[in-house]
Amino acid sequence: LSSVTFPLPFLFPQQSGLYEYKVFGGLADCPPKLCVDVYMDLDFRKQWDQYVKELYEETYDGEKVIYWEVKYPFPLSNRDYVYVRECREMDVDGRKIWVVLAQSVSVPQCPERPGIIRVKSYKQSLAIESDGNTGSRVYMYYFDNPGGMIPSWLVNWAAKSGVPAFLKDMQKACCSYSK
Repeated sequence: LSSVTFPLPFLFPQQSGLYEYKVFGGLADCPPKLCVDVYMDLDFRKQWDQYVKELYEETYDGEKVIYWEVKYPFPLSNRDYVYVRECREMDVDGRKIWVVLAQSVSVPQCPERPGIIRVKSYKQSLAIESDGNTGSRVYMYYFDNPGGMIPSWLVNWAAKSGVPAFLKDMQKACCSYSK
């Protein structure tokens, strides 16, 4: 696994002090279709992602919505996300590229829960393609604002180190995926 994380040159939103991130990485011996299958399989993610407390997909008014509660270390409150996600397989000049887009949404059927802080601003874009051998190239854009009273420097540090760690965990998950 190799990855490089870059904070983008602007803050989002300007007054928050939080950065958006781009990640460029490689997952050796993990073909792109396998990476996508692992990434999209919410039930399997519960097995390999140590930060998942609750994760499921429901359909509300004809739209598939994901609820995800993330474990935060003591003394911080857990965070939850409500978002929509879409995956498309594309052919770009003969290259097969999978694109996954996710963004937070507000759904009345999924209200905030006491003791858990709702992440209301979350965006992720992911593109996965072959590295030309047996692995994948991964490009990720990521932003979330976890809310609460966490200093922006700590949120930025956690994102900068956490996103590459997530890719490393995903690579391990790809090796044990059998669906």
